[in-house]
Amino acid sequence: MPDYDGTITLSIPVQDLDASLAWFADKLGFQEMFKVAEAGWAEVSTPAEGVTIGLNQGAEGTGGATPVFGVEDIDAARAELEANGVQFEGETIELPGMVKLATFLDPNGNSYMFAQSLMGG
Repeated sequence: MPDYDGTITLSIPVQDLDASLAWFADKLGFQEMFKVAEAGWAEVSTPAEGVTIGLNQGAEGTGGATPVFGVEDIDAARAELEANGVQFEGETIELPGMVKLATFLDPNGNSYMFAQSLMGG
């Protein structure tokens, strides 16, 4: 099994990052954890420990979420799943100093991601 880090982020496609941040704050009371405008990404807290909502401006789709599982070593996690026949979409993506991401699919074509934080902590 991959070495999970105890976090999960639900990545939601949004049209307007700032408007979405305001909606989560005003309507649900979720606090902005961080925002990287140039990457079109922000995260808000939820009442569940270790669970955040990632707002992904520019992502395709509406009405769906992509669960993003935090892992300690994305390369090892990916290799393990690939060895078990899990299909990944493209290469692992790195946003330097921020995160490494790898998207994989379930048998129904639903997307999931692994994320390895590069921010220290």
